[in-house]
Amino acid sequence: MKDIHEARRYLSNAKEILREKAIKEDGFYKDRKYVKMAGHTAYTGVLLALDCAFGQKKKGRKSVDWYKEELAGTDRKILSNFLVAYDILHLSMSYDGILSAAVSKEGLDVAERIIDWAEQKTAA
Repeated sequence: MKDIHEARRYLSNAKEILREKAIKEDGFYKDRKYVKMAGHTAYTGVLLALDCAFGQKKKGRKSVDWYKEELAGTDRKILSNFLVAYDILHLSMSYDGILSAAVSKEGLDVAERIIDWAEQKTAA
């Protein structure tokens, strides 16, 4: 559960970065640097939650394909959510720095769903 708490903290930090540093105006963020930072932070929280849910099946750095395979064998709905999180948080936000607040909000919402799922899985 400590890792789930940490994942939620990462997500909270991502929201704070967007709110306080990226500065939203008319549905768009003004500072790409902080959008990138928030995307990376939220995506890291997703990975922490998934690592907690799957335990220590593999040590070290895991590829996105590893997560896809694990989720495909566990829960297809969460796999779909993970693919969206990867596209939005990792690619669109972290790499591209997309400035659309609506896109960022969707990414953060999906991250929260994944973390909730991981929490339920670890509690069971």
